[in-house]
Amino acid sequence: MGLMANNEQSKALEKNMSEGSVFKNLVLFSAPFLISNIIQSLYNVADMLIVGNFCGPASMSGVNIGGQVTFILTNIVIGLCIGATVLIGQYMGSNEREPLRRVIATIITLLVILSLIITPLMLIFRDPLLTLIKTPPESIAESRSYLTVTVAGIFFIFGYNALSAIMRGMGNSKQPFYFVLVACVINIALDLIFVAVFDMAAFGAALATVISQAVSMFLCVAFLIKNNFLFDFKLSSFKIYKEEFKSILRIGFPTCIQNAITSISFLFITAIINDIGGMFASAAVGAVGKFNSFVFMPTMAISASISTISAQNIGAGKLDRAIQSCKIGTIMSVIISYIFFALVQIFPGEVIRLFGDDPAMIENGISYLRSFSFDFLIIPFIFCINGLFIGGGHTLFSLFNSMLSSILLRVPASYIFGSVMKLGLLGAGMGAPIASVGSLIVIIIFLISGKWKRNIARGGPVVEGL
Repeated sequence: MGLMANNEQSKALEKNMSEGSVFKNLVLFSAPFLISNIIQSLYNVADMLIVGNFCGPASMSGVNIGGQVTFILTNIVIGLCIGATVLIGQYMGSNEREPLRRVIATIITLLVILSLIITPLMLIFRDPLLTLIKTPPESIAESRSYLTVTVAGIFFIFGYNALSAIMRGMGNSKQPFYFVLVACVINIALDLIFVAVFDMAAFGAALATVISQAVSMFLCVAFLIKNNFLFDFKLSSFKIYKEEFKSILRIGFPTCIQNAITSISFLFITAIINDIGGMFASAAVGAVGKFNSFVFMPTMAISASISTISAQNIGAGKLDRAIQSCKIGTIMSVIISYIFFALVQIFPGEVIRLFGDDPAMIENGISYLRSFSFDFLIIPFIFCINGLFIGGGHTLFSLFNSMLSSILLRVPASYIFGSVMKLGLLGAGMGAPIASVGSLIVIIIFLISGKWKRNIARGGPVVEGL
């Protein structure tokens, strides 16, 4: 009787989206996820806003450059988590409980091990990396401080992202929203205390981020234990299951590499920017980057929701519902992104001034934002269609497409237009929309081919709904 109650309590954390209205499922699942991402973006932006307004361009540049490196590590984890999320969604759709439990145990254990390996390695190679990306001399101390603190707290950043991805794979997007809301409030409060009151600059901003992520992770663990989650967090439960590990790597590793390559391409862009304009250009691009992360969060949330819904429906053999979720999500994403595009084209200066009042920084930021923002028009289609592909396990396609976009198109285009043609930040910003156009063309070709309909995650073609 107690075991049955525990199972029912555990299932209360889950949501089967292979039944009912596709539109309703997408809206109800993506709304908390979307708000979570917006809030998470807000507290990332808070670092730059508060540091920019209280400490100036050198500290802003430090937060931007140190944050880029941390972003790479976080994206690698998110890539692996996508492999687990797809499998969790498909096992949910087919109602297979034991494989579901093994996937959850494997991804949690794997990320604990990775955090223990990556932390000391990053601390050892921190300074050579900052030198490699041409960190301006005025920003080197702040970049080092920010990176040191965030790397030291990478365990909490990994842990929170892993647990959130697991819950979303099970169809639960509400609890991650509550936890990220708590993290946002704590982060902003600590930013104001550490940066505005105690003048701790980039170090204080990083410390606020790590503490808020740690609190959020521990709250998440406590909630899951209380609700008899499939994984009980006891030492004996931490285990890597061979078959599940292979499946997670097969699906997640391409996305992991994709995210790493995309993030590394941003480091190349950072090096180009640093070379073009130094500290003021770096601060400006950091401000634009934080704003762009806010703009892209709704699209990323909708894309991830499409992946989860598609995975569950593909697992249940209902391809038509997966396609419908992609269509609805794309329309929602286009509306949001196009509103942001109009906003930044009309009021670019007002957007940049949110992050500081230095005239040189504002001038550089306006130039970069005006050209980069054309990416807002293309990204919704790329993210949402990719969400459908990932639901079927086609992460290898996304990897190759990302490599084409990031390395072969964006970096060369940014360098040619920004440095070679002497267009400065206006030219460097053109690299993003140029790369996205190329990426979208490849996606459309793959979509028309019909090869995406094969369920790579579990093997075999999808038959129903064709």
